[in-house]
Amino acid sequence: MSSVLLVGLVLGGCAGTPQPPKNEPLLPSEQASPPVAQLLLDGNRLFAEHRWTAAIGKYEEAIQAQPKLAEAHYNLGLALSKRRLFSEARPHFERAVELEPFNQVIRNAPPFRKYEPPAPGIPEPAHDGHSDHQH
Repeated sequence: MSSVLLVGLVLGGCAGTPQPPKNEPLLPSEQASPPVAQLLLDGNRLFAEHRWTAAIGKYEEAIQAQPKLAEAHYNLGLALSKRRLFSEARPHFERAVELEPFNQVIRNAPPFRKYEPPAPGIPEPAHDGHSDHQH
């Protein structure tokens, strides 16, 4: 019975469609210099602790040191969104996608969808009608 339930849950979800990532900051890429990578990791730790303002400071430092690092802009956008500073977050999400246009996490993450539809050819997640929350 449990295997039938498990199969039903798997098939009843977004069959074959990858789920969008949760609103979590990205890890530094190999493009990040070691000091900037450390700033991003520090910001991510603060983000995980819900210390949005402190995380914003770390991400801003990372951007000052390495302005073309998409992960820093994306993570700053997430942290600003957590503070409900959506108009300030938007340019950072846009800059992140300009820098990494084929990064599907950046293009299709839930906070980014507030500003732009998913990339062409990327299906929207299926909604089963059982969810009470709105996106």
